[in-house]
Amino acid sequence: MSGRHQPVVGILGGGQLARMLALAAAPLGVNCLAVDGSADACAGQVAPLVVADWSDRAALEAFAHQVDVVTFDFENVPADTAHWLAERVAVHPAPEALAVAQDRLAEKTLFRACGLPTTEFMAVDTREQLDQALAAIGAPAILKTRRLGYDGKGQFRLATAGDADAAWAALGAQAATLGLILEAFVPFERELSIIAVRGRDGEFRTWPLTGNWHVDGVLSMSLAPAPSLGPLQQRASEHARALAERLGYVGVFALELFVKDGELLGNEMAPRVHNSGHWTIEGAHASQFENHVRAVLGLPLGDTGVRGTAAMFNWIGELPDATPVLCGVDAHWHDYGKQARPGRKVGHATVCAPDASTLATRLRNIAQALGREAQVEPVLRALADV
Repeated sequence: MSGRHQPVVGILGGGQLARMLALAAAPLGVNCLAVDGSADACAGQVAPLVVADWSDRAALEAFAHQVDVVTFDFENVPADTAHWLAERVAVHPAPEALAVAQDRLAEKTLFRACGLPTTEFMAVDTREQLDQALAAIGAPAILKTRRLGYDGKGQFRLATAGDADAAWAALGAQAATLGLILEAFVPFERELSIIAVRGRDGEFRTWPLTGNWHVDGVLSMSLAPAPSLGPLQQRASEHARALAERLGYVGVFALELFVKDGELLGNEMAPRVHNSGHWTIEGAHASQFENHVRAVLGLPLGDTGVRGTAAMFNWIGELPDATPVLCGVDAHWHDYGKQARPGRKVGHATVCAPDASTLATRLRNIAQALGREAQVEPVLRALADV
């Protein structure tokens, strides 16, 4: 970039996604300024950090005057805060997109309006409505909070209608504040995500579909490109484009999908860079983080093509020994600078290779050295199908 002024991207949230956005922005001559309620937010290790609550209008007013555009590190920023900032500075993606992604009922309704099938679902506001929803949808089913749930939180799985009392005991108190939704359980064959980016000028690109494996609702490993997809890549791209156009979306987002009977079902949309796209840092020509910065600033988008094939280990709770990864060929270590804590995302590692067979060998060697054979086994099975 040229000129004397270095653009500043303001990021609402100071976690690892903000950290990686700041690292991707620096080579473009772009500075970042993050806002977070915690003074030890890990983005503060690589970019200036404003410590403020989302309701601190004075701090947010000063923040707005220091940045050229505002974006999000996570989707649970209050929508009214985003709207308030949008009256003072450009906000991308727009607060309306954030609001839809914050509400599972609005989100799935949008999916269907855009032609993306979903599992059956119904809003649940009372204990009586839970019984009505179970009668209509059947069991097994999952009762979820409409808002604030992520990484498997705010959910209760009902194996039969007889679990209704237990489900209501677990989540019913949140019905009035967060809202609840009952979703039919999907006996899916695969979990996929597509990471997409749309620029200010409407330019739209996607990275290849990513295969994902979760443990206890938290991402454990990702593989890209996901093998043996046939026409699903094109369909997923079309669904993502339809959503982006409907929302007037600017920036990167993730569309999480289930595959059932060879068809795609929409699960969730994340209006931000996403855990399942971390492999793009080393595995694609332009990462999701670089392209998000480009998009929100109105710069041309980078090439989303892959350099080969890549797999990502997600480190949850605490970091393992880095040595086996650092000794690997085309293997990359990411420490988020966060204190270890059960269930917390503290880092990831990405392993790249020119082909599936080489990637499988590299993953197997690292997994054996770390004692992580069980974590990598489903990825090895997928690679064997290539």
